[in-house]
Amino acid sequence: QVQLVESGGGLVQAGGSLRLSCVASGDIFKTNRAGWYRQAPGKQRELVAYITDRDSTSYRDAVKGRFTIAEDADKKVVYLQMNRLKPEDTAVYYCNSGPSPLFSWGQGTQVTVSS
Repeated sequence: QVQLVESGGGLVQAGGSLRLSCVASGDIFKTNRAGWYRQAPGKQRELVAYITDRDSTSYRDAVKGRFTIAEDADKKVVYLQMNRLKPEDTAVYYCNSGPSPLFSWGQGTQVTVSS
């Protein structure tokens, strides 16, 4: 069974930065594109960013220019660099395959941005 473990969240002031990491058991990101999702309180989980077929990247409009998704050379760790954070970025962040999640969700990592 695939396990996804996210880390790197925390409390940060608006305008600050965080880097999230995701480690997956097995080699799922060698055969599936990686993605980051988030779920804010009272809202549905949404796709934030993913790596496309041609190793390019795609972002939802709200985070374009501020977030960067990347993976290590072995495709075992996926990162989400988040800059110029805003209070509306507050959510639990999860990794999975993108643009559609195929695996069970991990516990996520909480990101809280204070104004």
